[in-house]
Amino acid sequence: MRRAEKTIFENKIPGSVQRFFFRLFTAFAFFSALNLPAQTDTAQEQTMTSNFSLNLPMNRDGSGTSWQPDQSPMLMYMKMYSKTSIMFHGAVFLRYTSQDATHQSDRGAEKFDAPNWMMFMLAHKMSEKDLFSFQSMFSLDRLTEGGSGYPLLFQSGETYNGIPIVDRQHPHDLFAELAVNYTHSFSKDLDVNTYFGYPGEPALGPVVFMHRLSAMNDPDASLGHHWQDATHITFGVATIGLRYKMIKAEGSIFTGREPDENRFNFDKPLFDSYSYRISLNPDRFFSIQFSQGFIHSPEALEPAINVKRTTASVIHTKLLKHGKFISSSLIWGMNHNSDGRNLNSVLVESNLKLAPLSVYVRYEFIQKDANELQLLQFTNDPVFNVSAFTLGVNRILFTHYKTDLSLGVQGTVHYPDPLLKPVYGSRPLAAEIYLKLAPTSGHHHH
Repeated sequence: MRRAEKTIFENKIPGSVQRFFFRLFTAFAFFSALNLPAQTDTAQEQTMTSNFSLNLPMNRDGSGTSWQPDQSPMLMYMKMYSKTSIMFHGAVFLRYTSQDATHQSDRGAEKFDAPNWMMFMLAHKMSEKDLFSFQSMFSLDRLTEGGSGYPLLFQSGETYNGIPIVDRQHPHDLFAELAVNYTHSFSKDLDVNTYFGYPGEPALGPVVFMHRLSAMNDPDASLGHHWQDATHITFGVATIGLRYKMIKAEGSIFTGREPDENRFNFDKPLFDSYSYRISLNPDRFFSIQFSQGFIHSPEALEPAINVKRTTASVIHTKLLKHGKFISSSLIWGMNHNSDGRNLNSVLVESNLKLAPLSVYVRYEFIQKDANELQLLQFTNDPVFNVSAFTLGVNRILFTHYKTDLSLGVQGTVHYPDPLLKPVYGSRPLAAEIYLKLAPTSGHHHH
């Protein structure tokens, strides 16, 4: 029987915790009331430097310490106070999703929910060569999605009630990032930064999906999330980075275990894993990275399995005239498990903003084995090739208090491996409709 889910809040969560989370939702209204402009005048924007370098534009900052193209518009509320800048951004999707809308199997579900995330940042110029910054990220997913997350065909990763989460995207932790960074600039071309997060994001993978402009209108996580950028919430991260002109080399030590099922606590930091990343921005339009992570025991149910994760990505963004832009990403990620198996993923996505209308697409190819999808009837644990294509349209309905309310619809067609068709159907379809609340999408050219 098809699963229908309509409750957003679970009774197990104390009322005091719910009230606390609801107060976080008022951050959009609070920052608007303070009149923190979502877009600044040209003179002010020129002073808005990166949170990780006094010699780079803020537009380059992605998630964690990752880079994105310098032409990326800053979709956030921001304000300068002397030598200190504060920023807030985020998004809330009020959504109905129907996975397997054509009812080809019992693997899909439908749900009313509200995927969301919020981020607060502060940067302080200590001197002409020294910079301090603080980054924080929050999510109310545990309240709006429940403990098992939201329906998403062929998705996998993490657990709920001791059972692997399959065909669903797990909820993110309340505290997704609480990190500090110190950067010293030796010259305009050379600086060193140190980053510590509890939780935080190690130097591994591209800009995480919810921060990529190419994915900004898609409420869903990518199916390759745990192949590409899932370490964006890690309880215990220390990173050192060295930038010379257009290239940056980083190394991290961090906790390999993924967040536990309690989305409100702080997991034990272990610092048992490490990674490195090379980032290159050859011009204003492109950002390229290659990274590898050596992750110790990421899965609680398989503590003896270690993973070597390798990723590479190219992100392109170009500002167009009259508030328009196009942003695209090409991402490859591979998990090499200590049992000797390699599983690959490829993602191509693009978002074309034709204000107030946006059109976006995403194509994914991913390899998942029977154990990952909990298909125990396949005793030899075969590897399945799965593809999915998403097409969506988003239109801003109105802008008020420098905040956009937009309406979006999208559909996804899945192409299962032939071995999976008896389980999932020959070509399951997913459909979604949503209202999105986010800082206005105005921007400036440099």
